[in-house]
Amino acid sequence: MRERSYKKMAGTSAVFIPADFNGASPVERDGLVWSSEELHMPASAQPLTWQAPLDTCLALEGLEEYSPPTAGDARYIKNLGMAFVYNTGIRGWVALTDYA
Repeated sequence: MRERSYKKMAGTSAVFIPADFNGASPVERDGLVWSSEELHMPASAQPLTWQAPLDTCLALEGLEEYSPPTAGDARYIKNLGMAFVYNTGIRGWVALTDYA
């Protein structure tokens, strides 16, 4: 997996999208940028466990309460048109950028 830069979604504690994402999104505008390494992303593709799609990325955080995610859980987010993987190292969700 190549090195990527990510920004955190506004209104979430741990949902990260590519820093160069061109679509409309509530990304934090003030600037911190994280690398794949800082987010503890694996160097190669990991096995994914696909779960039901969600409408918005804000719903990802609600899962902690009623359906706690585990490492490798993946969900497609409809309004962003991208998928996210749960990363236990950061207890957060990171956009999948290098998966088919």
